[in-house]
Amino acid sequence: MSSVSHPGMLARYTAWANARLYESLARESNAVLSMDRPGRQGGILGVLGHIHVVSLIWKAHLTGRAHGFTTRRLADPVPLAELRERQSQVDDWYVAFAESRTTDGLAKDVRFLFVDGSAGAMTVEDMLLHVVNHSTYHRGYVADMLYDSGSAPPTMDLPVYVREVRARGHA
Repeated sequence: MSSVSHPGMLARYTAWANARLYESLARESNAVLSMDRPGRQGGILGVLGHIHVVSLIWKAHLTGRAHGFTTRRLADPVPLAELRERQSQVDDWYVAFAESRTTDGLAKDVRFLFVDGSAGAMTVEDMLLHVVNHSTYHRGYVADMLYDSGSAPPTMDLPVYVREVRARGHA
């Protein structure tokens, strides 16, 4: 079992990596951001929208509220700047939520419904880990699309985050 500090650190890492990616993407053309790619409907913006929707779905599960989504994608494209702001807000929520959990709170089992209506149950800690892993996985798609477009994505690896945090004098 992990220490209670790991979910908070992973939520902070996800917020950092997402912010770093969005900062880099602000320099890309709308054509690069929205170009459809095989298996990547809506291109980079579509993948970012998916990350955002899934973050909102799991936030709803964690708070015991209905999320209202029938798909894991945004219904309509959202401009990068607006999507960046929305993602930043949900990332801030995850940081505050994760940092406020106790060991007992992290071990709590939460029952929920997947988007397809099937039942699920996970601990709070497992749900937080899923959101982190999901974001990381799909940021990899975006990085690949940037390489395909002739751009280099920012470095978003956990060790780089840890190095930067330690350089700022934080544990």
